[in-house]
Amino acid sequence: VQLVESGGGSVQAGGSLRLSCVASGYTYSSGCMAWFRRVPGKEREGVAGIVIRFGTRYYADSLQGRFTISRDSANNTMYLQMDNLIPEDTAMYYCALAASAPGTCGILTPDGWRQYNYWGQGTQVTVS
Repeated sequence: VQLVESGGGSVQAGGSLRLSCVASGYTYSSGCMAWFRRVPGKEREGVAGIVIRFGTRYYADSLQGRFTISRDSANNTMYLQMDNLIPEDTAMYYCALAASAPGTCGILTPDGWRQYNYWGQGTQVTVS
């Protein structure tokens, strides 16, 4: 399984970015796909997750509705639309896939990222 992220970059506060994650080599219709982010010196944080089979979505409470996760199953691509970005959103963003869907896709639990089997290389988002 390979996950490849793209779409990161530098943006001013209030701006928008759209991250993409293309998954290859995963043929199952179960599990979760999610976005996590990490700031140096801090724990990895769940951002948003989506249940592959049902499309159920979960978001970190701190986002206050600014991000939207979606998935195009035909193209095996997951997206994260990020609007009204703030400097606190600055982080490396990672795409991840869990073959077995953890509760709330692991987004709302501190160590939920441990449930994920596959990770992308990350894409940097910088908000100034």
